[in-house]
Amino acid sequence: MISTIDLRGTDYSLRELRDLVPRARIDIGGATLEASVLIDDVRARGVEALKDQAERFDGVRTPHIRVERAEIDRALSKLKPDVRAALEESIRRVQLVSRAALPVPVSTELAEGAIVSHRWRPLDRVGLYVPGGKAVYPSSVVMNVVPAQIAGVGSLALASPARKDAAGSVHPVVLAAAGLLGIDEIYAMGGPGAIGALAYGVPEIELEPVSMITGPGNVWVAAAKRLVRGTVGIDAEAGPTEILVIADDSADPVLVAADLVSQAEHDELAAAVLVTDSASFARRVDAELGMLAESARKGARVRAALSGQQSAIVLVDSVANAVAFSNAYGPEHLELHVREPEALLPDIDGAGAIFLGPDSPVSLGDYLAGSNHVLPTGGQARFAPGLGVHTFLRAQQIIEYDRSALDAVRGHIETLASAEELPAHADAVTARFRGDPRVGSPTVP
Repeated sequence: MISTIDLRGTDYSLRELRDLVPRARIDIGGATLEASVLIDDVRARGVEALKDQAERFDGVRTPHIRVERAEIDRALSKLKPDVRAALEESIRRVQLVSRAALPVPVSTELAEGAIVSHRWRPLDRVGLYVPGGKAVYPSSVVMNVVPAQIAGVGSLALASPARKDAAGSVHPVVLAAAGLLGIDEIYAMGGPGAIGALAYGVPEIELEPVSMITGPGNVWVAAAKRLVRGTVGIDAEAGPTEILVIADDSADPVLVAADLVSQAEHDELAAAVLVTDSASFARRVDAELGMLAESARKGARVRAALSGQQSAIVLVDSVANAVAFSNAYGPEHLELHVREPEALLPDIDGAGAIFLGPDSPVSLGDYLAGSNHVLPTGGQARFAPGLGVHTFLRAQQIIEYDRSALDAVRGHIETLASAEELPAHADAVTARFRGDPRVGSPTVP
């Protein structure tokens, strides 16, 4: 069912490894074109376009795009006690991790009277996207909302697809999770149209544009986020989920197979990759995958994901080669099932989140670890971070020099301005000292 890539016996360059990593064939160009049409439709026709798109893609025509507060309260009142307890614990843990990650302001005094300060300011308004096509994701509400609130974002708007089983509204468990966090601006809209609505606003329902859009989604949502980037900020183009497991012969094949299947059940395009230096271990995992896929409740989806070209068992000569392969891949989720997982950390670069040892599965991070499960996919973990409190903050530098401190460096300023052939830059400084008998020629330290 799952394919095998044998890289043993050859040293590959980083460029060659990037060409060898298994990826789904996704028509980004086609998805981008479709997303562009849907966004333009929302900009032109507003609410009617959103309702038409819900009917077309979600199979239901939503009666109201904006969810009423009474419906949120009703969903919260009907939330099962065990689900509420689990969500509250997830919220508590993500809050703790987010608070700990808040950056602190710093000031640097370069010389007497010369100070540069660094401060962090929250975004004014953020749109949070919670997917809902093939599953229900109250956990994504927690992961989006909590770090934004800890960062101090003043205004939050949440969008999630309309559902048939909710009479064209947002799933009640998603509404309840939002209600637990005090979010009352919620819209029953999904896909590229929702991304366009958040980016550009919809005046007829008083949906004001946001400054940033965060949250995972399918390939069309990722394409839409790419299209609106520049008009608004985005976290990353988080598409179908990925898991890469590095394992040696000390690992438990049952646990590794279970973790691969746990992500494969998300989507037919989900990527499940095992990289190992043990051919016998690879065979045992392969056998376990076959049994689990047959017994899985979402077996058809799991089998499609595991048999897709984005999933593979990769054989390498050593654990060090496995790390090199992972760095070339840049996985969303990286699990380390080796004898000394901590020893690999210094050599691991590109990974959205790293799970150490047999008792730290990706499922833990999806719900209750306290970490965030909104992570970059498609190799973007090589250069982009996952969602966190930092996503919702802007760094600002504050420069405060007194006259003497400026005088101490004006000679260098004039020299560099001359070298760059920008004389007005030098004039803007020297103008501050003309006619001042207390100040002589520019000082050159």
